[in-house]
Amino acid sequence: MADEMFDSTPTAVLSAETIAPGTAPVPTEKVAVSLRRGRPAARSKNSWRTKRMAWLLVGAGLATAVAVGLRPHPVPVETAVVSSGTLVVTVDEDGRTRVKDRYLISAPLAGTVPRMALEAGDSVARGALVARIVPTAAPLLDPRSRAESQARIAAARAAVRQAGSAVERARAASDLASREATRQRNLLRDGAAASQVVEQAETTERMRREELVSAEFGLEVAASELRLAQAAFQRVGAAVREEFPVRAPVSGRILRVLHESEGVVQPGTPLLEIGNPMVLEVVVDVLTTDAVGIRPGAPVRIDRWGGDSTLSGHVHRIEPSAFTRLSALGVEEQRVNVVIDLDPPYQRWGRLGDGYRVEASIVVWEGRDRLIIPGGAVFRHDDGWATYVVEDGRARLRPIRVGHRNPAAIEVLGGVHAGEQVVLYPSDNVVDGARTEIQ
Repeated sequence: MADEMFDSTPTAVLSAETIAPGTAPVPTEKVAVSLRRGRPAARSKNSWRTKRMAWLLVGAGLATAVAVGLRPHPVPVETAVVSSGTLVVTVDEDGRTRVKDRYLISAPLAGTVPRMALEAGDSVARGALVARIVPTAAPLLDPRSRAESQARIAAARAAVRQAGSAVERARAASDLASREATRQRNLLRDGAAASQVVEQAETTERMRREELVSAEFGLEVAASELRLAQAAFQRVGAAVREEFPVRAPVSGRILRVLHESEGVVQPGTPLLEIGNPMVLEVVVDVLTTDAVGIRPGAPVRIDRWGGDSTLSGHVHRIEPSAFTRLSALGVEEQRVNVVIDLDPPYQRWGRLGDGYRVEASIVVWEGRDRLIIPGGAVFRHDDGWATYVVEDGRARLRPIRVGHRNPAAIEVLGGVHAGEQVVLYPSDNVVDGARTEIQ
């Protein structure tokens, strides 16, 4: 390496002029003297030091980068302020409106109801005609049924003639017995007949008279059978059809027409509903666990009913009997109906009708000057509840005691103070002591 350094070192050729006087001349091409004999070693030492410093700087930079990279970054969080105010706990459920007093008019007897002239929304007065029931038309007869009907008519006519003949025989026998009884009484009066013979003649007279009455009844029965057979064979004409009027029991408006077109009805078939839509109530079915905390007279807020304002009402009653209903997830739930009265004036909710959907919020508890924390800042911790409080840029786990709650806020009984900032919806990166950055 030294040879290479020497070879690369610039050299100079000494000419005759550069040799001191008195010195023997040397051939110019064979004299080469290095001008820098001592500098290659010094440059090697400086190069080693430079490389060492460079490696030290690179190592320090890498260590610094690793330290900065491994240093935890602040966790971005959203916060809310613990405040003091009014907390309202409600039971929120969907409901529907219904007319308080509704009357279902049904058919009192079987027959045919002509097409209804009334429509939903029409006003009716008490006693007004709302429907008519006419007799049902006779069924059509096939050839076999027609022949059977004709045969029954012929048999009925023969029975009438037979009954008529029996009447004539009974009448003749009765007349004969009557004349015989009269003759025996005359003979008894003249003393030519015994009283026993007279009694026997009178008994025969009464028997023949009763047989005549029975024969006449038989004639009437035969005549009725003939009319029945003829009626079964004939179809009732429109000119002789009778009708039964159906009238409105109260004044109101037609809510629904349940049997609009003409058709045959049986006794009890619903025809239409009548009620007063100005007298409405709201029916909300709630879970039985929620119904325990509801009291009659509790205030109610009605939202999303279609109008711009919020309606108010109060609980009228909680029905005593519950029922089972399947939830959207297919789970059986025990529910009970809560009936709500709408507060006046009528003009505020006059656009509501029967069967309209509403959303009701029933107030079950209300507290004023309560310490309130958002529901999204509270989570389960061990056997209780906790929240993260931001202190000096770090999240601090704070156990708390909670009271009443609603879907948006929770009453805090202890653990935090008004004005403190709490983390909303903390992620898994938020732990006790973690640095935070408020968004």
